[in-house]
Amino acid sequence: MATVPRGPESSGFWAVIPAGGAGTRLWPLSRAARPKFLLPLTGTRSLLQQTVDRLSQLTSPKYAMIVCGLLHAVPVARQLPDVPDANIVVEPAPKGTGPAIGLAAALIARQDPHAIMGSFAADHDVRDEAAFVRAVRTAIDAAADGNLVTIGITPTRAETGYGYVERADEVVAETGDGTAYRAACFHEKPDAARAAEYVASGRYLWNASMFVWRVDALLAEMARLQPELHAAVLEVAAAWGTPEQDRVTTDVWASLPVSTIDEGVLEPAAAAGRVAVVPADLGWSDVGDWHGLGELIERDALGNSVRGDLIQIETRESIVWSETGRPVALLGLDNVVVVDTADVLLVSARGRAQEVRHLVDRLKTLKRHELR
Repeated sequence: MATVPRGPESSGFWAVIPAGGAGTRLWPLSRAARPKFLLPLTGTRSLLQQTVDRLSQLTSPKYAMIVCGLLHAVPVARQLPDVPDANIVVEPAPKGTGPAIGLAAALIARQDPHAIMGSFAADHDVRDEAAFVRAVRTAIDAAADGNLVTIGITPTRAETGYGYVERADEVVAETGDGTAYRAACFHEKPDAARAAEYVASGRYLWNASMFVWRVDALLAEMARLQPELHAAVLEVAAAWGTPEQDRVTTDVWASLPVSTIDEGVLEPAAAAGRVAVVPADLGWSDVGDWHGLGELIERDALGNSVRGDLIQIETRESIVWSETGRPVALLGLDNVVVVDTADVLLVSARGRAQEVRHLVDRLKTLKRHELR
């Protein structure tokens, strides 16, 4: 996990997968040592493995790069035997998507300064993989001209939990696979009334943090907008694979503030007319909480999403996930979440699923071991 492979061969497209975060809203299943991207939540393979599987339709695993923390480097390597160990880039500390994606771009640029790179979260779910491939191909076409491109999800509801991308009328690229438009503006998570207006307009798309660009174009924008971060990732990339790698990376990373690629680069770049957006309907989910995961699991006749042994009477629209093999018996309960693990039993109202993270905060305050 030291050096990015070098040589004349290039796929032309690198798939970067930032794999960070603990997925606290899916506690107690998702934990610090076993975050949601390492878990087989929606099938027999983990969300990370499914992400690499999807991208294998666009590029070889040789050109996949995973950016993760030290705690997860070994399980990531075990889950992805076709990804070279050298392409698993370990951060000394989590600093957000800005440093993670910036470092990946700088490392790729050392091998191929004009490569096109995509960035895709490790813990999302995509049901329509053919539509995903078409959208990425369209984004690659738009990125070839120097645009920073994001793939925006066509909204299916007035969602207040996502940011939005507003598209302009200008067509940046049009292919047999889709159309890329100029992105007018990024918008933070709206209230319910504003979200309804966004959806009704037909011009607003969910920001799914899927990005495609030439590495030189991203690094140029980073130099313009975040010169300190740009200098930092270039310094680390220059030391990568040398005896100085660990020292330089640790020292530089310690000096960096936490930042996101969205706020630091994409939002101001969009204001300058340098961002394009590809609208796409992918059957996408960020698998953000127990309610969202329940929507992805097959439901019974009463709308219950079940993984495990459920015995129920008059129980509807509930989510039951058991890892223990113990039967879960529910009587007369609707819209609840029950998660049974070896050391924790979680019971929550389904409508408050996003608030599970507050329980995690409480556990941190109490210094409980059940977070590990």
